[in-house]
Amino acid sequence: MSEKTNKNGTSTKMSSKKMIKENDLYSAAYELFITKGIHNTAIDDIVKKAGVAKGTFYLYFKDKYDIINKIILQRSSMVLKEALQKTEEKQFDSFIDMLLFYVDYIIEYFKENKLTLKLINKNFSWGVYRRAIMQPKQYDEMSELVETFISNMKKLNMDEQEAEKTLFMIIELTGNVCYSSIILEEPYSIDEMKPILFKTIERMIRP
Repeated sequence: MSEKTNKNGTSTKMSSKKMIKENDLYSAAYELFITKGIHNTAIDDIVKKAGVAKGTFYLYFKDKYDIINKIILQRSSMVLKEALQKTEEKQFDSFIDMLLFYVDYIIEYFKENKLTLKLINKNFSWGVYRRAIMQPKQYDEMSELVETFISNMKKLNMDEQEAEKTLFMIIELTGNVCYSSIILEEPYSIDEMKPILFKTIERMIRP
């Protein structure tokens, strides 16, 4: 039986193998970065753990910092997407309640996954969206997220630009508070900061 080919004539089996290798590299790098640290992890460590040749690494990534940046984008997008999915499963009386649930989900996720937050560092921000829209894999997911919130903000008498700026501030604020309060425990714990964060977000949204 001959292998199936896509419209570009590329073997489906070959494409699948390439995807598996790329995913193996991502998984190996992520695990090493959160256990050994970025500075203590070399490309040799990543390819050894992934079980691939060193030359294979450079088929997908320019260098170690390229895979770090892509993992930050991948993991940040994953958290935002998961939070949106959980939010959409609920029924809310108001958009503000929906937004606060969304933010709370992100906070609780990072409380349980401190190593992921430490790896993402302060890069969990609006920049995640800006970078994601340049990546076909994340574009639809991130566009859905932004459109969901901006369309609701516009119902509160915000124009498109004001809604986008407000969303920018909420994402930046949440990311920074999570990192400072969960990782650094400054100036207070995240549980102490959460009520103030929610009040601040609510004031930003109320018409």
